[in-house]
Amino acid sequence: MALRLHSLRAHLLALWVLLLASAAATAYLLSEVYTQSAAVQVAQAEIEVARACREIGDRFAFFSAGWNGSAAEGDETLTRQLTDVVVTALASHPGVEGGIWTARGGSAAYAFPTYEGTGPKTDLPAAEIDTIRRINAETLTAERPVATRRVARTQTLVVQGCPLRGPLQGATAWTMARVYTDQGRAYGQLLAGFGFLAATVLGSALLLGRLLLVLGRRIARLEGELGPDPRDGGGGGEGGHADLPRLAPTGLRELDRLVEALNAAGGRLAAARRRAAEAERLAALGQLTAGIAHEIRNPLAAIRLKAENALASADPARPRAALDLVLTQVARMDRLLRDLLSLTQPRVPALAPTDLAGLLAESAHLHDDLARAHAVRIAVGAAAAGRPLLDEAQVRRALDNLLLNAIQHSPAGGTVRLSA
Repeated sequence: MALRLHSLRAHLLALWVLLLASAAATAYLLSEVYTQSAAVQVAQAEIEVARACREIGDRFAFFSAGWNGSAAEGDETLTRQLTDVVVTALASHPGVEGGIWTARGGSAAYAFPTYEGTGPKTDLPAAEIDTIRRINAETLTAERPVATRRVARTQTLVVQGCPLRGPLQGATAWTMARVYTDQGRAYGQLLAGFGFLAATVLGSALLLGRLLLVLGRRIARLEGELGPDPRDGGGGGEGGHADLPRLAPTGLRELDRLVEALNAAGGRLAAARRRAAEAERLAALGQLTAGIAHEIRNPLAAIRLKAENALASADPARPRAALDLVLTQVARMDRLLRDLLSLTQPRVPALAPTDLAGLLAESAHLHDDLARAHAVRIAVGAAAAGRPLLDEAQVRRALDNLLLNAIQHSPAGGTVRLSA
């Protein structure tokens, strides 16, 4: 299944894993290179040991050519002479020690002329006696050069045996060198490579960890700043919406670019919201104005018709009735204006026992002139018995609107029936 990355943190973690895999591969390659370098050192040591062993054989052959056999095996003079042979042969082979071995007497001579100690080394290495004895025995049996190596944790021991031709019976030459695998240029390069690798991996891990930590904190801070304001009750500001807060810089260039973009978008959003709120207020004001005009126009129309009919009528009682109606409608408009001025506060219905039959009759009488002008008749039907609790002003206003709409939309000769 393919790995799907949906966050910056996942990308950084994947990068860290890839870095770790790269470090492991590099470490493996370093180990392989070191192993090959150590193998090359061992091979070079084997070549050097073989040359030194042949050199001893050549020097011994030259020595034995003039030997008259006067000295017996084990004689100090012979031992000194054979040691000189070994010293001369090994002087040009740094790091190589060796000697002459006989099957009957063991070590006949030993030398390590390039030994870097405080003085010449004249004693056989006790830890390798068994190896030296075995290689010489194998060489004597095979009658040809025999080589062996012994690998330890910190060094590789290379030993070579060569048969000697001469007056000494069962004599062989041997040479030996140590290859220290924990020293030298290859080992130093390995340690340097591993040190550099460890430093880079550790540094990368620390850097990525710090980056993840910083990113997490900065993003958490931005989330907190962009979260809902608890003072808004989770609903935002006016109209259920709150403006985006002004975000402070995070100190990271990439995140700051995002912060600047959010701040700019928040500014544009706030400006658009203010324009929308202004338009909404204007629309509400327009609706309110239209409602006020409608509410005032109804009594004004009734007043005008009553006044015109009173002026045109010869009946002396008609003007008096028209004036009473005018005063009633003026009072009604005054109540309407008071209601409009108190719109900012919730209105509680003013309930009182109301005569429905009288209310219907008064509403019909108020608009009978308009009805006659439209050739429409208003018929008042029966009303419910009793005096129910009603807000008479609000009900009268609703009846006026209903009657006006009915009169204006009824055909000539029609009837508007009013009942409760």
